[in-house]
Amino acid sequence: MTHNSAISPERLTESVRNSALDLGFSIVGIAPAVRPDGFKELQAWLERGFAGEMSYIERRRNAYEHPEHVLESVRSVIMLGMNYRTADPPDMLAPGEARVSRYAWGTSDYHDLIRRKLRQLASLLHDESPGCRTRGIVDTAPLLERDFARLAGLGWFGKNTMLINKWQGSWFFLAALLTDVELTPDQPHETSHCGTCTACLDACPTNAFPEPYVLDATKCISYLTIELRDQPIPEEHREGMGDWLFGCDVCQEVCPWNRKAPLSSESAFQPRLEMNPADAVSLLALDDAAFHARFADTPLARPGRRGLLRNACIVLGNTGDVTHVDALRVVLNDNEPLIRDAAAWAIDRLTESSHKASKSRD
Repeated sequence: MTHNSAISPERLTESVRNSALDLGFSIVGIAPAVRPDGFKELQAWLERGFAGEMSYIERRRNAYEHPEHVLESVRSVIMLGMNYRTADPPDMLAPGEARVSRYAWGTSDYHDLIRRKLRQLASLLHDESPGCRTRGIVDTAPLLERDFARLAGLGWFGKNTMLINKWQGSWFFLAALLTDVELTPDQPHETSHCGTCTACLDACPTNAFPEPYVLDATKCISYLTIELRDQPIPEEHREGMGDWLFGCDVCQEVCPWNRKAPLSSESAFQPRLEMNPADAVSLLALDDAAFHARFADTPLARPGRRGLLRNACIVLGNTGDVTHVDALRVVLNDNEPLIRDAAAWAIDRLTESSHKASKSRD
C-alpha cells in the first residue's frame, strides 16, 4: 500500500527519530519487518520447558515468526528504548526490608506511560503519512522485541539474555511501533561486547542460566516472584530468593556495561520511598482493599495480593530473625492457601535457625 506522505522515507525516518527522542525515549532505531533470527531459538527454548507457567508464549508460538501477525502489511518496526535507571539500591538491608526490582520503584506502571508516548509518536506518523497503519507494543504482543532491537542497531544480547547498549547498559524498557510505512532501516548490531565476562552467570542466586545466552525462567527470581503468582514457589528456590520481594536485578547489577548507564529524568520512574527498599512485615497487614489502594496502578499489582504476600513471607523466612515469627503467625489464618503455606515455611525456617543458634551458644 502506498501512502500520501509529503516527505521522503529518509526525511520521515529522521522526523520519527527526532520525535521519539523528544518524547523521552533514550534510544531509537528502525528495523525492517522480517522473520526474526531468534524465532528458531524461541522454539527450542519452549521445547526445553523454560517458559514454565507462561503458557501465553506457547499459545502464540507461531505468531512470533513474523511481525505481520501483529500488524498486517507491516513494513517497518520502530524500536525504542526508555531508560529507567534512577537511584541505586542500598548495599545492605535490615532484616525485614525487601528488594524490589528497579523498574517497579516508580509511581505508575511503565506500560501506561510508554503506551501514551507510543500513541503520540504514532500520531506524528499519521500526520506525515495519512492513511498509514500503526500499532504500538510494550511487551504485550507476540513480537521478539530483542531481535528487532538488535536488527535496529540498538545493542547486542548479553549472556544474561538482556539487550545491552554501549551507552545505556541494560537499564531500559523496550517498546515498538509497527507501521506499514516504508522507513529507512538502521544497520543491525552485529558484534557482541561481553567477551569472556561471565559476571551475570556467576552471580545468579538460583542458577537460572543453564548456559550463556539461555535463561531457564522456571528458576529465575523474577519469574518466581511475579509470573508464578498462583502456585507455591518451589522450596529448592526459596533460599535463593534472599531478600527479593518482586523481581530481581542481580544479573544486571553485576554487568560492567551498567556502571556508566545514565540516570533517567522521567518523574514516573523516580523511586517511592517505600519501594527502595520495601517493608515485608507491613505488607502482611494488607487486606484486599488496602493492597488494591496501594498497588493497583503499579507493576506490583501483577502477582496480586496472594503472590506478593507469599513473597514477603519467604523474604522474612530468609532473614534468620526470629522476631518476625509473630507477624508471620497472623497470616497463618489467611484465606489464601498460598500465603498460609509460605508463612508456615518461614516460621519453621526461623524457629529452626533460632534453635541451631541457641545450641551453638550452649
